[in-house]
Formats: sequence, C-alpha cells, structure tokens
Amino acid sequence: MLATAQHPGMVGARDDSICMKKIAVLLVDDHAVVRQGLRALLEAEGDIAVAGEAENGREAVVLAKKILPDVVLMDLAMPGLNGLEATRQIVRNVPSVKVLVLSSYGEDHQVAQLMEAGAVGYLVKQTAAADLLKAIREVRGGHAFFSPIIARRLRQQDHAAFNGGEPCARSAKLTSREAEVLQLVAEGLANKQIAAELSISIKTVEKHRQQAMNKLNIHDIAGLTRYAMSRGWVEGGMPAPI
Repeated sequence: MLATAQHPGMVGARDDSICMKKIAVLLVDDHAVVRQGLRALLEAEGDIAVAGEAENGREAVVLAKKILPDVVLMDLAMPGLNGLEATRQIVRNVPSVKVLVLSSYGEDHQVAQLMEAGAVGYLVKQTAAADLLKAIREVRGGHAFFSPIIARRLRQQDHAAFNGGEPCARSAKLTSREAEVLQLVAEGLANKQIAAELSISIKTVEKHRQQAMNKLNIHDIAGLTRYAMSRGWVEGGMPAPI
C-alpha cells in the first residue's frame, strides 16, 4: 500500500517554510514494523521528515516520481521488485533523488551492484541509529556514506587494486526486465502470472527468462531461485554474513 505525507510535521500554513527546509525521506521496506521504527527515529529529528512509505520496489519507483524526495532509504530483499532494480529505475527516472540502501545483506557483490545501479550509500541494518542519521544528511549533501565495516572492505579492495590485485569479478549484466522476470520466477510465479504482473505477453516473459538463464548459465528454476537468494533479491534463510 502506498502511503504519502505531502506535508510532514506541518501544523498550519505558517510552518511551510520550516517544512520545506527538512530533508524529505521516502522509506522503502516490506516490513511495516521496520518502517514504523524508522519513521519514529527520523521524525524525532528537527531537520528530517518522512515524505512517504512504500512496501516494495515497484511502489517506491512510483512514489519517487510523484513526491520527489531528497533521499530514498531502500531495502534490498522485497517482493515484486527488489531494491537493486528499484534503485536503478529511480536513479534513471529521477536523477536528483539520492538512494541510500539499508539492508540486512552486505556482501561485496551486493554493495558493488547497488553502487553500479546508482546508490550513493550502503548501510547494514545492524548499524547504529547515529550512523543512519549521519548517512541521510551526508548523502543529501552530495557525499557517499557506508557502514564502517563496508567502508573498511572498500578501502581494502582499493588498496589491493592499486597494488596490482585483481578487481572483484562482475556478475552477468541482466537488463532491468530480465532481473524483474528472474525475481518473479524465484518467487514461484508462473509465466502467465508474471505476464499479468508486468503487463507484458507470456511470449515476452519466456524470452526474458531464457535470456537471463543464458547469461547466467543457469538452466533450471531451482538454480535461478538460489541465484536470486544469494543476491539478496528475495528472502530465504539467513542473510549472508557481513
């Protein structure tokens, strides 16, 4: 369900100038209790306002276009459309918006994919509240921000690359539509259901599904499901250790 607050914190017309100065944040997480906790934390700050909430990536893309928040606080594993593809679409359609990822998953390939998609920061959910508030302010100001454990690994990777080490191998490059289809397949939807969800033909679904399989060299649904889980696109078991 989409939820927006066009004028968070406003009491009357005289508060408009104050509200306009706040950092408008769009919360994106499929767990309502997480969004409630984040809203309470952020709205306790005088310079931050929650402009809206979305429970999946598809809703996030729609809301980002509608309310033009300063910062999108983005989860990774969500049904329908994951945070990676939602980030890619938001950055492409609303380039002024800063996407800050807040996820239980924080392996190197996940961080790299989100940065490549256009996110400007990445926090693990175990992060301290102070880090989250600082990150929102930093990315709004045009700076990147990472959880300390991720920042340390990024520095180590840069050091290794500078000294002639091999950069991390990139995964196969899927198009946004191929990734969407792959996620829905991993969630157990049949081709007909996927076609209805994405408003495309069954034949088009089959084409994208086959192209994704060919690129990944995966040729069964179980393999696609394991791949989606390993990327944090769908929830399954415990998050990858960080």
